[in-house]
Amino acid sequence: MIIVDRALQARAEAGNPIKVGMIGAGFMGRGIANQIANSVPGMKLVAIANRNVDAAKRAYSEAGIENYRVVSSVGELENAIANDGYAVTEDAMLLCRAEGIDALIEVTGAVEFGAHVVMEAIAHHKHVIMMNAELDGTIGSILKVYADKAGVILTACDGDQPGVQMNLYRFVKSIGLTPLLCGNIKGLQDPYRNPTTQKAFAERWGQKAHMVTSFADGTKISFEQAIVANATGMKVAKRGMLGYDFKGHVDEMTGMYDVEQLKELGGIVDYVVGAKPGPGVFVFGTHDDPKQCHYLNLYKLGEGPLYSFYTPYHLCHFEVPLSVARVVLFQDYVLSPLGAPLVDVVTTAKIDLKAGETLDGIGYYMTYGQCENSNIVQEQNFLPIGLAEGCRLKRDIAKDQVLTYDDVELPSGRLCDKLRAEQNAYFFKTLATV
Repeated sequence: MIIVDRALQARAEAGNPIKVGMIGAGFMGRGIANQIANSVPGMKLVAIANRNVDAAKRAYSEAGIENYRVVSSVGELENAIANDGYAVTEDAMLLCRAEGIDALIEVTGAVEFGAHVVMEAIAHHKHVIMMNAELDGTIGSILKVYADKAGVILTACDGDQPGVQMNLYRFVKSIGLTPLLCGNIKGLQDPYRNPTTQKAFAERWGQKAHMVTSFADGTKISFEQAIVANATGMKVAKRGMLGYDFKGHVDEMTGMYDVEQLKELGGIVDYVVGAKPGPGVFVFGTHDDPKQCHYLNLYKLGEGPLYSFYTPYHLCHFEVPLSVARVVLFQDYVLSPLGAPLVDVVTTAKIDLKAGETLDGIGYYMTYGQCENSNIVQEQNFLPIGLAEGCRLKRDIAKDQVLTYDDVELPSGRLCDKLRAEQNAYFFKTLATV
């Protein structure tokens, strides 16, 4: 990113790199480690934590770093950092507590474990850059409250679709247009996909089948668009979003939306299946000045009232280090909730479910997620899918039915449930059923 690259180069020339810790060393984590180690001057990945420490070692090794130490205490970790070394550990909390780390990258993909990590990091005044839309879309608003009180930044990242949309949104807004739609381009949307159907694709790319399933069944894009909504003040036009199937270019879609409806809603988040330039993102904006509309037409953006802007790619882990630099060097967050959640992701039955069954996790066999406006979620007492795993069903649930808190027994003692209740009490003045 412009400005960030020169600031990082200055840190490199001064011999004072930004010191980063990373929690999670899966497919994306390994990519981030390689990127920082080999392509980002002015930044150093000083520590990696993973519950299976061998994965942390692998992340360093694949990045060409072998001189790491295995540490099991804050003192050992701080010593490794002070001596210009690298450290791996199975205890994520060490990274949250240690001195000498400027920011943490959270790549766990887990809601409950991620909540513990983020809360511990905030308690020890660490900035956190998340690759965890599931956590953000479930309890991001209350986590942001804690971060603000601690004087640290909690943000999503560049590279993944939400961050790319947010950067484009800020650009469109900065040139004087009013963004009315933030969109995500998909190649496939089938809510009934599961790890069995996605096994071959996952193996081809070295990913986990349940993660790939969450992309295919719509849960992931629902979380991504929910956090964009919460960061922009937008909503969804209907449960599940409009989700048009369109084989042309997104530029050709501007006439498919009612501008007055978009304005009335304060803008919407949405997705399209099959459009070009996939797998990119787009923002539709409008302009109230006829003189500027004349210029926009001259510059080949059409006659309006909606104008199309797009980014034809999202490069995930390649851009995450830029997010770290934005936070540490400029106190500029990529994407964070504005306040109260506006869009949630609700639990929906993927199959007919039976009383007594225990729900599996995101991207598995039993449920998928759909976006819904948060006021409706509160009114209907819908169960967020970020909290669904481990819940025991009290009654039968038909396929495609949205689950409520009344339909389940929550596992006991989870931090994520406590924080969700806090979020509801803080923003909606009512406690969830927990």
